[in-house]
Amino acid sequence: MTAVLTVSQINTYLKSVIDGDENLQNIYVAGEISNFTNHYRSGHLYFTLKDERAALKAVMFRTSAQRLRFAPEDGMRVIIRGNLSLFERDGVYQLYCEDMQPDGAGALSVAFEQRKKKLAALGLFDAAHKKPLPPLPKRIGVVTSPTGAAVHDIQSVLERRFPAAEIILAPVQVQGELAAPQISEAIREFNRKKAADLLIVGRGGGSAEDLWAFNEELVAHAVYESEIPVISAVGHETDTTIIDYVADLAAPTPSAAAELAAPDWREVLFELDKQLDDLTGLVLGRLERLQQQTDRCAEALYAHSPESYLSACASGLSVLRTRLNAAALRMAESEGARLAVAAEQLEFASPLKTMKRGFALARDRLRQPVRSARSLQPGDTLTLSFFDGDAACTVQEVTPRTN
Repeated sequence: MTAVLTVSQINTYLKSVIDGDENLQNIYVAGEISNFTNHYRSGHLYFTLKDERAALKAVMFRTSAQRLRFAPEDGMRVIIRGNLSLFERDGVYQLYCEDMQPDGAGALSVAFEQRKKKLAALGLFDAAHKKPLPPLPKRIGVVTSPTGAAVHDIQSVLERRFPAAEIILAPVQVQGELAAPQISEAIREFNRKKAADLLIVGRGGGSAEDLWAFNEELVAHAVYESEIPVISAVGHETDTTIIDYVADLAAPTPSAAAELAAPDWREVLFELDKQLDDLTGLVLGRLERLQQQTDRCAEALYAHSPESYLSACASGLSVLRTRLNAAALRMAESEGARLAVAAEQLEFASPLKTMKRGFALARDRLRQPVRSARSLQPGDTLTLSFFDGDAACTVQEVTPRTN
């Protein structure tokens, strides 16, 4: 006699057959996404995977969906790794997805373009929001790794170009899960404390995965909301990240960011001298015009006045001339004193003045500054730069300090 089966028994049997078939486990399936649904409360993704002739229902549970670098959407062609099984309640077989990658462009590339499009729509890239950089920053904040090459490049350039500026380092991780929260918090902390006039945010080069922290929305919003102007300095010249579009100025490398952050102190001193000459010329020109006006007034009074009236007017004119000259001289002295103070401050920050007091700069055979006696060995050749010239030296003995 033929047994009568229940629907549940049939579905349970078919599920066991499908699950037991190794050809349907850990498979890769290519197709186009349609009917995409994101259940935001559960985090599960439901969609249909189709090609030109057929369709296959698919689901990706929250634990797998959280690992995606991009946002799936209808019409996107993907390659999925997963297992085929049967959903017993509905009697529907479907693909249970464990991983998903775009078919063609990489996941990071798709995620980058999606995020770029989203943030552009929010106005984070608008040119009207860009802030000008301060011409003479007193404090420059640097948000980067304390051990990477970027921080050394930035410090070296700034010490050479504008030693009067104070460099404030905010040490952060620049890759990995903790990088984006640390970078964004460092930017916000600088703003809360108003601890800098300008920020440089970045790191040295690396793979797209290494640079991904600078593509995170958390960092992009921190840069956008910063009241302190921000220069992005991520990777090499060919690298582009989201904060390059958000920052007030994007530099191709960390060294280039330092070049853009501050002027060369020699150029500043030259410009101050030029302004002093220009102001002196303006003051002397004004004095000459006042003198000419006074002379014309005196001639008019002399030509049209009786002798007694002329004498009285001449006396008053003399007083007026004295006052005008005194006022003009006071103005010239005041402006000259102000410029002299500015020039003295800049001269005080000059490395040459420090060297005139007996200091010298030691550089190795590659012309790089020697920062520690421990980096030297007997027999090394050095160049000592004094304020008035260089001297070639050979290291005879190295005695490091123990304190």
